[in-house]
Amino acid sequence: MAEPPAALAARTDRPGWAEVVERAVAAAPHTPVAVDPVPEAPAAFAVPLAPFVDAARDRLVAGGAPEAVADGVVGDLATRLAGLAARTAVLELHRAREAGRLTGDTPTARFADFLARLGTRSALGELFGRYPVLGRLLAQTCEQTVTSTLELLGRLSADRAAIVTGLLGGTDPGPLVAVEAGSGDRHQGGRAVAVLRFAGGATVVYKPRPLAVHTHFGELVGWLNDAVPGLGLRAVRALVRPGYGWLEYIAHRPCAGADDVVRFYRRQGALLALLYLVDGTDIHFQNLIACGDSPVLVDVETLFHPTLPIAVLAGADPAAAALAASVHRSAILPQKLLGEHGALDISGLGGDKGSPYPTDGVVWEAAGTDRMRLTRRPVEFTGAVNRPLLDGADADPVAHRTALLDGFRVAYDAIVAGRDALGAPGGPLDRFAGDEIRIVVRATRAYVTLLDESTHPDVLRDALERDQVLDVLWADSAHDPVRTRLVGREQADLWAGDVPLFTGRTDSRDAWTAAGDRLPDVLDVPGLSAVHAKLAALGPADRRCQEWLITAALATRDDGPDHRAGDVLPGAVTPAGPDPARLLAAARGIGDRLVASAVHDEARANWLGVEAVDGRHWSVLPLGAGLADGYPGVALFLARLGALTGEGRYTALAERALPALPSLFVALADNPELVSAVGPGGFHGFGGICYALAEIAALTGSEVAGWLPAAVELLADSDTGNTDNGVRDGRAGGLLALLAVHERTGLARAKELAGVLADRLTDDDRVGSGVDHGFADGPAGTGHALLRHAAAGGGQRYATAGLAALRRVPGPGAHHAWCSGLAGTVLAASALPAPGDPFDRMAQRLRTREPLRDTSLCHGELGVLESLLVLSRRGEDAARDALERHTARVLGAVEQRGPRCATPDGVPTPGLLSGLSGIGYGLLRLGFPDSVPSVLRLEAGA
Repeated sequence: MAEPPAALAARTDRPGWAEVVERAVAAAPHTPVAVDPVPEAPAAFAVPLAPFVDAARDRLVAGGAPEAVADGVVGDLATRLAGLAARTAVLELHRAREAGRLTGDTPTARFADFLARLGTRSALGELFGRYPVLGRLLAQTCEQTVTSTLELLGRLSADRAAIVTGLLGGTDPGPLVAVEAGSGDRHQGGRAVAVLRFAGGATVVYKPRPLAVHTHFGELVGWLNDAVPGLGLRAVRALVRPGYGWLEYIAHRPCAGADDVVRFYRRQGALLALLYLVDGTDIHFQNLIACGDSPVLVDVETLFHPTLPIAVLAGADPAAAALAASVHRSAILPQKLLGEHGALDISGLGGDKGSPYPTDGVVWEAAGTDRMRLTRRPVEFTGAVNRPLLDGADADPVAHRTALLDGFRVAYDAIVAGRDALGAPGGPLDRFAGDEIRIVVRATRAYVTLLDESTHPDVLRDALERDQVLDVLWADSAHDPVRTRLVGREQADLWAGDVPLFTGRTDSRDAWTAAGDRLPDVLDVPGLSAVHAKLAALGPADRRCQEWLITAALATRDDGPDHRAGDVLPGAVTPAGPDPARLLAAARGIGDRLVASAVHDEARANWLGVEAVDGRHWSVLPLGAGLADGYPGVALFLARLGALTGEGRYTALAERALPALPSLFVALADNPELVSAVGPGGFHGFGGICYALAEIAALTGSEVAGWLPAAVELLADSDTGNTDNGVRDGRAGGLLALLAVHERTGLARAKELAGVLADRLTDDDRVGSGVDHGFADGPAGTGHALLRHAAAGGGQRYATAGLAALRRVPGPGAHHAWCSGLAGTVLAASALPAPGDPFDRMAQRLRTREPLRDTSLCHGELGVLESLLVLSRRGEDAARDALERHTARVLGAVEQRGPRCATPDGVPTPGLLSGLSGIGYGLLRLGFPDSVPSVLRLEAGA
């Protein structure tokens, strides 16, 4: 890096791209040529680059390309060259304008003058003198386009007769009129999938990669069609050649009627089962085409795909491994990209046209004028052709969940029934042996972003500057030995203008680079071996798990309930006698579900659930470490259930859920920014973790008590810079948790830190601000925490501050939920000796309302009943009568209809606040209030 550029140039060969640039500059005119009309920008920047485009066209025609084909190819090339040069050209446009070098009466005229001036020999020479890397990229792109196009045309000439026979029904299509290669990713020197159009109207698809996997997938589809009469699943016909091949063109066609849509989704469910078997992945909206009533998979390169490791703070997670091996991995099921503008489902079922893209896109403001500039703003997602079309509108996959599940079940059961034939030597699976597959190392959009951002003029002056942009891959691969091993190859592909490509063989652990270099033992297990193992493991329990994942993923397409009490309980429910034994039996039923759904490895257990990752958009995820929706909350319920029933399996599973925490604490101790992001909260932060550990340690007598000091110190660190004073995410929750920890364990540090947090709450002018009602986030929960601290010996100033916070709560008028409604406010006021108005009027509303359909703790019926329970235990007869009446109704609903979670469509999830473990805990609390403390108030057990 310290070597002078002149010395470096003297000892290295002249690069080929430099000659291409010099020839283009030499072919440019000496004087400006008027540009009229001016093309739309940024495509207009192809005008001064015409010598590159013209030279490429001449070489294509000389190589045998028909004139019309060459024109189409260089039209796409011109657009690509303009995109590479646009940022630099706009910078030069601004320099010319500010220097007064542009002529013209209008901004548009001055823009045209700039194009004309830039296209001269001297201006282009100066441009590439300042930005040699830009010259390299332009020349490289031209060379790749010519080489790959002539290669395609040569292959077409050699294979034309076979294409006519094998793909076009024996009818000659006439002359080739167009080669369209502008929509796919480019690999291996600019090669891309291309659509070939002929004069007779026929169309075929060219793929510059081996296609044996297409043929064998078609055979597998044929096997499934034979096994499920009437299924009619369709696969793309392929003509395989060494290293490349030709595919049948699949056109997007509408459905004739509603029955076609049902058939489409039934077939898509069957396709999902088949892809689950063969470990397919990356089947997003661009890789499926809706052809009438048939979903057609047009890219099968990512079958038998290995599971690459993901670096995590707390080590291996069995639930994450289960998700990576499930139907979810295919990307057919809803998967959301999240950003500041919301969420976008990019799955094979999704791709909603007209939706806002979740992150800002690059937009050219004042395009075509001398004030043109790059900005970033929301852009619209254009969608694709993966959804069935009926009466001009895309069908909704959620509305056809029944058909999708039916197709999945019949195909899954057929695979199980035909297991021996499928896995037999020489059978449908073994025919894939040796087939080349693509290994997806990172999301393609990450590479595309790097390619785009590395055309900034600041990194086009010196290749080392561009190298530094691409070096972000090293940071992204930290603690990831597989991806770290591949970074250098990724950077080489990116320098070639390609999306990096790695391939494998279905029966090998090795990987190959785009250049053909073999990398031994990159993978843990060959893809074909993994699929044989999966085939052997299929059965009723696995099918139920996959069906839950399908149902849960579909439910996440909706935003789901917000933190408000929802609909009342619909229909007639026979009240159940709310005696403790019956409540315990219902809780045991939930405990048994959690035991059955736990995923284990040699070290720990965890669960899959649905979680609102940003408070609004839901995703299917392994449970994390929070009390609200993570494995500590599930473990807390199981430990309580084990203590009440004496059933060791509940207690054992509670203990087995927690071993990841010590290593998580160690990792977090070295990452203060992440500690701060977690925060001290009582449900989503370290406060909740501390609370769960203290309670579980007391219930089980296990080693988890020894992990508490580290957790408490992380809580202390997490409050540095914290601005949230609420219970769920902030300081008040940390305070309540520390009070409970000290009461349970006598840990002096917990008491000391409780005083620190109480002082910060009392001294903060923002205490009492926020949402009007509820325990989780507003002034009521904060006031409750201060009152509890005062009662624990903190002193009168905290009681005064707590009372002031509670008095900031407005009168009745909110909904009923614990989190942000009247139930939470009433529960918070229970810390007052005599709450009085307006809290008495709020309690009256809770007593007389209709029960909620949602049975969860957060904003469901059991959260409301916690408030009535606390009031009844204070001796309020009206609250006791209402509690008994509502407990009978909620128990009847759980027994007759099952528990309903606070999730989209009520889909079952294990978590505490929104899910099954919280419902189970709430039932235990109603049945055994003397021994089961209020988790919603973060109370210590007796």
